[in-house]
Amino acid sequence: MALSSAQPPTGGPDSVPGEGALSRGLSVLVGLALCVTMLGLGCAVELAQLGAQLRRPVGVLLALLAQFAAMPLLAFLLALLFALDEVAAVAVLLCGSCPGGNLSNLMSLLVDGDMNLSIIMTASSTLLALLLMPLCLWIYSRHWINTTLVQLLPLGAVSLTLASTLLPIGLGVLIRHQRPRVADLLLLAHIPAAVYAIALLMPLAGYALGYGLATLFALPPHCRRTVSLETGCQNVQLCTAILKLTFPPQLIGSMYMFPLLYALFQAAEAGLFVLAYKMYGREGYKPDALGEEEDTDISYKKLKEEEVPDTSYGTVAAEERGSAQLEAAQTAL
Repeated sequence: MALSSAQPPTGGPDSVPGEGALSRGLSVLVGLALCVTMLGLGCAVELAQLGAQLRRPVGVLLALLAQFAAMPLLAFLLALLFALDEVAAVAVLLCGSCPGGNLSNLMSLLVDGDMNLSIIMTASSTLLALLLMPLCLWIYSRHWINTTLVQLLPLGAVSLTLASTLLPIGLGVLIRHQRPRVADLLLLAHIPAAVYAIALLMPLAGYALGYGLATLFALPPHCRRTVSLETGCQNVQLCTAILKLTFPPQLIGSMYMFPLLYALFQAAEAGLFVLAYKMYGREGYKPDALGEEEDTDISYKKLKEEEVPDTSYGTVAAEERGSAQLEAAQTAL
């Protein structure tokens, strides 16, 4: 029997049974929640306004210029400025050369931005990424690596992004055009603004609450910061797993996105706090003092105090021996 044809087991001895199925299930649910979100965004788009943006594409062209000219150049200059190694520099260049993501659509909706412009920008930058992204990587990564242009084509990733973005958005636009009332109902079933507000305020309040309690109990500054971060940062992976295992998808619906929103805001707010601390509030780590100056010199003083009884003990013993001898002499007399 040929042993070379046998396949090694996919999981180690410590692997949890069903872990792969759970991970795939979570990925599918996250993808479905993302598609539902993009569908809701598409339902908020009017075809007439979409056509107006295409007839006056100044904003789209400026966005594409910034996306595929300014951002890759900025990533290249920062990688040079901080003298990154090959792996780190390519990672920075890859991030700087990526097209716009779905998060920009969500944030534009929250700040009452131009949703038509945002969706056109995301769709067009994703389409052009098939050519411009590997081109930018080839131009700027030559300082560190020498890779052919064909090997840099992100066909699979870009196709997946297109499918998760354009298809549900296009379906939402079609529903808005053909069935406006259905689009309104879908918007009502969309994630309400209050959920975004809670996802924004909840980690911020947790950080403040943890720091306030630590200050109230007079903890040192470094302990206050630790308690603050531990209070505000939640285990969103556990939350998503419980949602998936406990509630049916038709009951949770788009609320499955809340842990993801919370993770986004808690990371962003914690990053701002860390940046502010590094720039303005950093002090050297100092262990807690033992007390006043006389308490800190404990070793020398204790040693001296321990030496005194020993010396006095010897003196007392000598005096006792002398007294005993004197009493013995008097008795003899």
